[in-house]
Amino acid sequence: MAATRFSRPVEIPDDLADRTVAPLRGRVKLPNRIAWSGQGHFDLDDRRDRMYVYQLVMTEATPDDMRRYIDVDHLLEMWPGMWLSPHVRETWDRWLRDRDLIA
Repeated sequence: MAATRFSRPVEIPDDLADRTVAPLRGRVKLPNRIAWSGQGHFDLDDRRDRMYVYQLVMTEATPDDMRRYIDVDHLLEMWPGMWLSPHVRETWDRWLRDRDLIA
């Protein structure tokens, strides 16, 4: 769990890559606790929407939310172009490397 002085900790579930829960597809509405800026409806079949949802979920969500919204294959495809706060990127980067999902 990594955090800086002014940021929330990032908790990634160990079993996220195990696909124990099938990630959602199509149109979704994120809970306000994740998409607190007001925009909550997204189309996960649209790459731009999916990337934005993943960035929000990776930063703001609980491990259970991550299991629900994140498909690791999609994450890996989008990973190089994702914008994340440094502490979030470092935590996810370490998680992906520890599982040999990225070099």
